[in-house]
Amino acid sequence: MTSSATGLVLRSATGAPYRFDPGALCLELLPTGGPGAFARYEVLHGPADLAVWAARCRLTPTPVVEVSDAELASAKALRDALWRLALARAEGAPGAPADVAVVNRAAARPPLVPAVGPDGERTWAGAVTGERLLATVAHDAVELLTGGFRDRIRKCAGDDCYLVYVDTSRPGSRRWCSMEHCGNRHKVRALRARRSGEPEGS
Repeated sequence: MTSSATGLVLRSATGAPYRFDPGALCLELLPTGGPGAFARYEVLHGPADLAVWAARCRLTPTPVVEVSDAELASAKALRDALWRLALARAEGAPGAPADVAVVNRAAARPPLVPAVGPDGERTWAGAVTGERLLATVAHDAVELLTGGFRDRIRKCAGDDCYLVYVDTSRPGSRRWCSMEHCGNRHKVRALRARRSGEPEGS
């Protein structure tokens, strides 16, 4: 998995922003949309939208990438496969071979390679293409799905939340996509439930 950053800023159904750190680069791609019911969250409508995602993800330095229509289609196929694999893993299942094949095909291509720039700062060696960006995401997915945290892939415990993350906490007890969002909603509901059960005048 790619080293942790601060995560993504998402918005709730009410429009309130909250921070979500899924713990892995490959899982950062999932909130851009997905298969089936997740299609209503689609934000990758054109090649430029994938470039915007690249600027928001945890890769450093920020990749400045030009994306083709074909690379956009490949990104959606990879994302959809990752959704199904992550949800399967969260339920203790291996995932469909067809989805594994999608990840492996992307991972077989050359990824982004870090280098030291002329100014001594970190940069990317060679062209930063959509294909290499997706290969980097797929490499991260292979590491996650085969590494020590593969049994720590979780779906948020919120009743109406499907966000997926890898629980990198030491005790392995993370339950929520974000304490700012679903964790806070759970605390509010629990407080209301306790209050509703209190004797009148207490």
